[in-house]
Amino acid sequence: MMKAERAKVRNMFRSKEGIGAGIVRDSGNVIEVEHLTKKFGDFIAVNDISFDVHRGEIFGFLGANGAGKTTAMRMLTGLSFPTSGQGHVAGFDIRTQSEQIKRHIGYMSQRFALYGDLTVKDNMELFAGIYGVPRSEVGRRIDSLLDRLSLMPEKNAPVKDLPQGWKQKLAFSVAIIHRPEIVFLDEPTGGVDPAARRQFWELIYEAVDDGITAFVTTHYMDEAEYCGRISMMVDGRIEALDSPAALKRKYRADSIADVFDLLARGARRTE
Repeated sequence: MMKAERAKVRNMFRSKEGIGAGIVRDSGNVIEVEHLTKKFGDFIAVNDISFDVHRGEIFGFLGANGAGKTTAMRMLTGLSFPTSGQGHVAGFDIRTQSEQIKRHIGYMSQRFALYGDLTVKDNMELFAGIYGVPRSEVGRRIDSLLDRLSLMPEKNAPVKDLPQGWKQKLAFSVAIIHRPEIVFLDEPTGGVDPAARRQFWELIYEAVDDGITAFVTTHYMDEAEYCGRISMMVDGRIEALDSPAALKRKYRADSIADVFDLLARGARRTE
């Protein structure tokens, strides 16, 4: 997608018009999943799910507590092996190439993986090293991210002294400092105010502009409206997958929250 088109999407985000158009950057998939299943004894946490994620899109992965989305994400990020089925992330097999997958993805959760006693710059240098960013590139990438996040004046401040919204932005920056093909965002806006949430989504759009695919879980249904496509899991299965606009038409709903509530009514299990 051209930057002008992405800017149009950002404008729709601000005005809440045209939400969920399902725009993607270009052809090709960065995630492909076929009949993926994960069992724990007799319990089927993830039950025969199949889907793909297009290169350059923002893909929402939704589900109520106990739906299986966290287990599915752990398989996609190389932290857990499937019981059956197949999956490829950034071209690598989730069964046999988990270490390669980890080098080509970024990950951010609600519990930020930051070191409070280190400065902003120290945290960025640390994660750049962990992710294998070439030494010759580290300083340039850090300065670029600090400028983009408006955190340059705070670069020598301990992370523990930052407001929560700034910590959130910093956590996102270290998750993409190595310029991964995909960034997994596991409820990244939990615990921050609405203004900080809006700013964070601007960062997601900018990352997608730079060629990074975003795989997002969230319990804020208004945020799900801003994804190109979303899937909804219920009791380990994907019950719906399409653009927000298409899902609202299909279920004759006014919002994604209404679609989610309709599908979640049939859930039989909780965490």
